Amino acid sequence: MNDWWKEAVIYQIYPRSFMDTSGNGIGDLQGISKKLKYVADLGVDAIWLSPFFVSPMKDMGYDVSDYKMIDPLFGDMKDFDNLISIAHRNNLKVIIDQVLSHSSDQHAAFIESKKNKKNDMSDWYVWAEASEDGSPPNNWLSVFGGSAWEWDSGREQYYFHNFLPSQPDFNFHNEEVQYFLLDVVKFWLEKGVDGFRLDTVNYYFHDKKLRDNPKSPYKFKEPPVNPYYTQNQVFAINQDENLNFLSKFRTLLDSYPEKTSVGEIGDSHRAIEIMQSYTSNSRLHMAYSFELLGKNFSPTHIKKTIETFYNDEQTDSWPCWSFSNHDVERHLSRWDIGESDEFAKLSCALLLSLRGTPCLYQGEELGQVETELEYHEIVDPPGIRFWPKNKGRDGCRTPMVWNHDLDNAGFSQSMPWLPVKDRQRNKSVNLQLKNNNSVLSFYKKFISFRKNNLAILKGDQVFLQDDDVLIFKRSYGVNEAICIFNFNDDRHIIKNYIVDEGHQIGISHNSKLLNNNIELNRYGFMIITIENQHKE
Repeated sequence: MNDWWKEAVIYQIYPRSFMDTSGNGIGDLQGISKKLKYVADLGVDAIWLSPFFVSPMKDMGYDVSDYKMIDPLFGDMKDFDNLISIAHRNNLKVIIDQVLSHSSDQHAAFIESKKNKKNDMSDWYVWAEASEDGSPPNNWLSVFGGSAWEWDSGREQYYFHNFLPSQPDFNFHNEEVQYFLLDVVKFWLEKGVDGFRLDTVNYYFHDKKLRDNPKSPYKFKEPPVNPYYTQNQVFAINQDENLNFLSKFRTLLDSYPEKTSVGEIGDSHRAIEIMQSYTSNSRLHMAYSFELLGKNFSPTHIKKTIETFYNDEQTDSWPCWSFSNHDVERHLSRWDIGESDEFAKLSCALLLSLRGTPCLYQGEELGQVETELEYHEIVDPPGIRFWPKNKGRDGCRTPMVWNHDLDNAGFSQSMPWLPVKDRQRNKSVNLQLKNNNSVLSFYKKFISFRKNNLAILKGDQVFLQDDDVLIFKRSYGVNEAICIFNFNDDRHIIKNYIVDEGHQIGISHNSKLLNNNIELNRYGFMIITIENQHKE
């Protein structure tokens, strides 16, 4: 089997914000096709496209009303076919989002389901009677705030939604629903996609008995901004039946050559454990959680996260690691370390050196930082609901900046759906292409280095130190790489490093090897490559 995905670098494209060719201020499929040469020149192997299906856009496309049609905002099916063709000509695999846990309330199936309790689709969604006092059937909460139950006066029942009320959850206990969604997957496989990113993959099934979720075992210093996290999501999500469905999904995927899948694990209590089980025994190829997408960033946290995932040497599980995506504040702003180019380069080298498949988020290669938006500029539902303590996800979704000298930084000739501000414009692609010391140039350099270093590309990983400096070793056959990262803005010296024959500096920044000492300056790092000829 060709496990190309294990060695790949994935690049996430958020279509709304990548490139607008239609002039409506929203990025589109033709815009992506126009910029695929740029993506290929980075050296990445695959692109992941966030949703572009027909949708009322209450949650920016993660509320699908037609799974087999392109939303006119983004183009049409001819544009998608052309995108696939151009991507493959540029040796780029294409991974697309699949939002299977829920649909839009404007999907034909939900419109039919809510008519009454006896129609052919009445059981396609999760419906429940009210409690005796008329309240929801249990205590389940929505990720986006409030109860996870919405009353429908026509059917006179509550329906379940893990997210917005306009995003009702499918009832996966109904096998007709499973067949319907697997048919959607097959449709896009026939279109030539190379894989799928499965949104909220651990949210598919719910507890049939509708039992209350228990309280979170965590002790909060102060109540969380979103009450959702005060519960341990034992019954609303994470059901064992998910694994059976994923086996069916994998069987379908394996009937097509060289396809892959990556699942999003959303759970604040046991995400790593779920990642392991969801990617073992021929289920998903890869999974990621929010362990490295949160506020915690330290050598100890990195070491703990990676070691916890690989705690069973016999497991066939495989992770996908990322520091930024369309759901979280950009990591240069999220971590209290600094929004400097030096730290951007360190985070690049670190992510691309970890054992697992790295996924970059558009603009990350520019050292892009979070956009500060005013309340009137916010369009994201969580941002509107929880402002100002949680400003939502718009700050990481602002348009890609292509040309510093053009209106809207070259993203669109019209007013963009989210604003382009000066801090972002000043990191434009055209400025960085001219600078060999730019963050963009470094990303290209390191991706190339990774492709040509077997220890980092294929090797196992052993941590040697996790204090102020993170040190780990990657090993594959005769090839080894010692990876050293200084997470501090001051100098750190590692004394008495013995330089043996065959040791050489593969790549470094703000660091040097002098008299058997390794000197790491502000956010400095060094990767020492070793070829031990005595190994078999």
